[in-house]
Amino acid sequence: MSRYALFGRSVAKSPSPQIHAAFARQAGIAMEYVGLDVEPGALPAALDAFAARGGRGANVTVPHKQAAFAACTRLSARARTAGAVNTLRLEEGQWYGDNTDGAGLVRDLTGRHSLDLRGRRALLLGAGGAARGVAPALLEAGVRELVIVNRSPERADALADALGEPGRAHTRYWEDLAGIGDFELVINATSAGRDAGAPLSLPFALCNDMTGAVDLNYGEVAIPFLAWARAAGLRTIVDGLGMLVEQAAESFEIWHGVRPDTDPVYALLREGAPEPATA
Repeated sequence: MSRYALFGRSVAKSPSPQIHAAFARQAGIAMEYVGLDVEPGALPAALDAFAARGGRGANVTVPHKQAAFAACTRLSARARTAGAVNTLRLEEGQWYGDNTDGAGLVRDLTGRHSLDLRGRRALLLGAGGAARGVAPALLEAGVRELVIVNRSPERADALADALGEPGRAHTRYWEDLAGIGDFELVINATSAGRDAGAPLSLPFALCNDMTGAVDLNYGEVAIPFLAWARAAGLRTIVDGLGMLVEQAAESFEIWHGVRPDTDPVYALLREGAPEPATA
């Protein structure tokens, strides 16, 4: 039985083991997948110990995506652009790193939610590992302009510089949100909702009649942003559950060479989760 794991912080409630168990049943693959809590700074040692126990691949979630990047000997082009890794594969005793977040998000938005991203002006809130994973894929999918805003502007500037498209991807200050115009897509890649009950204060001036709101988080963490989107009267509101399933399918294919069917797995997870879309 091949061994895989999710490395993160407080991952006990993550549906990732359930997702990969379903994919493995579809493919007829004997696979163990578990969640492993790792404290910041401890990822390299945890990866070494996992490999020594027969681990062959892993997913990585907050706050370790940039540490995973540093732990890899080889990187995919999209991981190199993002500067963050969420998928690891052991190759001859060394870690190969990829980033499936962006591909997962675009597949969920364009496929499951039928959103055409081409020509849209998009606002990306946040500049951490999650934002770094999705930003290149949004540009590749045809977003006309990507404005990156982060409470620490230096991180936003670093992400924009890494993307290398100053005409399409640039930064603004958080305190200027009320005056930067409206967007057809607003994406929350921050972890603001991790503080229980904390409101997310965003100006409604960011929205127009066509605006879609997307939170890369799901569950309780997504509640503040989704509540703001509903208060703004937006018709297209999407949480990160579909992205989670789609990026997991990308990881599964990297490990096993088989592309699983995501629709039944998403439907199963959605049965136990609130539906975020209002239309």
